[in-house]
Amino acid sequence: MKFNVDKNVCIGCGACQAICPDVFEIEDDGLAAATNEATDANIEEAKDAAQGCPVGAITEEK
Repeated sequence: MKFNVDKNVCIGCGACQAICPDVFEIEDDGLAAATNEATDANIEEAKDAAQGCPVGAITEEK
């Protein structure tokens, strides 16, 4: 499953990377990005990261 980070909304707090570093990382611009697709092994963590975003910048791609 893919996730998208809206860089116009992201504040670069790093919560998503802390929760699911296999999917999210903070890039050189200081903002988060979904650099990998979620797998069966980390889908729950990726969903938790999306829900835990304090500004709602992360969405699931359907």
